[in-house]
Amino acid sequence: MKTMETTQLLDLLDANEDLYIIDVREEDEVAHGMIPGAKHIALGTIPERLEELDVEKPYIIVCKAGARSANACAYLEAQGFDVTNLEGGMLAYDGELEFK
Repeated sequence: MKTMETTQLLDLLDANEDLYIIDVREEDEVAHGMIPGAKHIALGTIPERLEELDVEKPYIIVCKAGARSANACAYLEAQGFDVTNLEGGMLAYDGELEFK
């Protein structure tokens, strides 16, 4: 499974790269903030929402700390998707933002 650190993600966001980010946290978690441009698909709803995803696009998967997104990556990889897990999830992302 491919992984990415938050510093790499921030560099891509700063460069205005076209990114496809999926936030797999629950509704109450995303209410506190998401990565700009991210699409919210709660982990438990991914199988029924696969048709919303394009197998031709690379996705970055994020959750709170990295475990649920790793599970989502394993499932999506098995379905033929190109996915990357954001290491440390939103906890690391929020921490990196504080230092920018």
